[in-house]
Parts: sequence; C-alpha cells; structure tokens
Amino acid sequence: MSVRALVVDDSPFFRKRIIEILKADGEIEVVGGATNGREAVEMVAQLKPDVITMDVEMPVMDGISAVREIMLKTPTPVLMFSALTHEGAKATLDALDAGAMDFLPKKFDGIAANREEAIKQFRQRVRILGRRRGAHQAQACPVSAAAGITMPTARLPAVRLNDFHLLLIGASTGGPVALQRILCKLPANFPLPVVVIQHMPATFTATFADRLNRLCGIKVKEAEDGDELTPATVYIAPGGNQILVQKNVGRARLLIRDSDPQLHYKPSVDVTFTSAAACYKTDVLAVVLTGMGTDGCEGARRLKAGGATIWAQDEASCVVYGMPAAVVNAGLADQVLSVDDISRTLAQGCTS
Repeated sequence: MSVRALVVDDSPFFRKRIIEILKADGEIEVVGGATNGREAVEMVAQLKPDVITMDVEMPVMDGISAVREIMLKTPTPVLMFSALTHEGAKATLDALDAGAMDFLPKKFDGIAANREEAIKQFRQRVRILGRRRGAHQAQACPVSAAAGITMPTARLPAVRLNDFHLLLIGASTGGPVALQRILCKLPANFPLPVVVIQHMPATFTATFADRLNRLCGIKVKEAEDGDELTPATVYIAPGGNQILVQKNVGRARLLIRDSDPQLHYKPSVDVTFTSAAACYKTDVLAVVLTGMGTDGCEGARRLKAGGATIWAQDEASCVVYGMPAAVVNAGLADQVLSVDDISRTLAQGCTS
C-alpha cells in the first residue's frame, strides 16, 4: 500500500520539486500541495494524508502554528523542512515541540554530499513516517504529555545509579522530543555525567543544548573538546564531529574530533559508545532511543562485552523503531522500556 503525502510550502518552485521527487517513488502518492499553514490544516482534515512535509516560514499561517493545530484536530506525522541556521534550528525545535516527528535541511546538500543519496534519504523518511500513522498518533500529539496524562505502566526495573560512573544516550529520528522528556525529569543533583549523541546538524546542537538547559533542572551544555566529565551535567555531542570518551588516571574527559568522511553519522553513537567501552567496564549505563538505522548497535555490543548495562526504547513509544530494534534483535538489551519509563527509572534511581 502506498504512503499518501501532502506537501506544504509557499514557494511554487520548491513545492513542485518536492512533489516531483515524491511522485517518482512508486511507494508514495502525493494527494495535494498546500501554499500556507491554514490551507494545510484544511487539506489534512479533508484528505487524511499519511504524512505531511511542511515548511516553517509561510504567509497566512506559519508551519509551527499549522503543526500545532493539525496535532489537535487530525494528528498526522509531519516532516519539517528547516534552514541550517540558528534561527532555523530554533524554529525546527519549536515545531518538534508542537508535534512534528522529524526534520530535514531544506537544502538537499545538507542531507548528504551526493544529491541522489539525499533524495533517497528524503523519500525513505517520508515512507517510514507515513507508515507510522495511527500507531504513533500519541507521539505526534504532545497534548496528553503536556497535560500530565500518563498511561499505566508495568513495574519499573530497580536501578542503583551509584553503581555506574557514566550515562550514555544515543538517538536519531524522534530523539529531540524523547530526550527532552527524559532529561527534564532528572534532578539537579543527578549523580552521573550524561553524554548525549543525537543525530543533528552542526548548526542545531548548540541551540538544542541551550533549550534543554533552560527547561531542565540538570545542567545541559554542548560538549567542548577537553570537557572533564562531572556529575549532574549533560554533554550534547556537537553536530558534524565525533565525540570520544577518554579516561586517564581516573579522570574522564571528552575529545571532539573531525569525522572520518566515510562515516555516515556525525556524530555517531557507535563511535562514542566504542570509545567508552575502551575505558569503562561495568560502570556504564547506555540507552539507545528512537531512530532510523542501526547506529549504536555495534557500540552497544562492545560496551556489553565489557559488562555495561544496555537499555533500549520500546517500539510503542518510538517515532522510528530502528536503532533500538537493532540492539534488541542482537540480544544486547538488558531492559526494553518506554521513553516515560526510562525517565521515571532514572529519576527513581537517584534515591535508591
């Protein structure tokens, strides 16, 4: 069954180009094109698409306002197109807060070096998000979470955070919202340093860290080369580079290095997890969250070989059950938990 897509952009040229790209995919049907957010809200209600591509800056109603209204009335997966600027980063994060599921740079050369590869990745995102409609309407709509409504959960696993020295978290598609839900639950006296590897452009990570720092009780910063790992601090890996954990005479610090051109992800969860495996053993807790692909699986395997504890996000709470699925299917996960259960377990572990 084909995925039904609605394209929303005020630029006739860009809208036409996106429609052409999607129509050339045999698994995607374009059901319409909207020129502004108000038109998009009306067309979503009428056409019931499986997925929407959405621009941010538009007349009549902007993309963020449109996403917010769509999530209230007809929850549908939304893929935002973003400018690779500080302002673009802020707007994109606002759109994710409003309920958008994913984002891509509006300039295709910001997706991949090769244009054909960028188009391939774009179509893949549209297909995957479109096929999650219905099963993930709760993730598309943030209203219940904002209202403090939670679903009944199974008994949480017991965890003693004092048994660990480091918390690692890897994420991709759907990660910014999942990370916000987890990190905002951590108390200011959280006993571990936290290193976060989120697939994100270089121009986004500082803005993302600043936003989390304002929202969270725990300190959040974009990681810098030479940062010494200290408890109650979250270090966000800078986009476009690789982040390594190094330990010397009991002191741990972060190294920021240029990425190997052959590596697809910058930062890569595998690279960071593997570096931690070389200097930590049983005293690492690593969490793999929602995301496309398998990044993090090989790093989790190396951590697990040294005795580390691995958690994976469950399918029901993921936007894309790719990275956690790889870890689970490889038999590496000690726990498979919803994003809210991960946050609750970590918060409770501070007092156990």
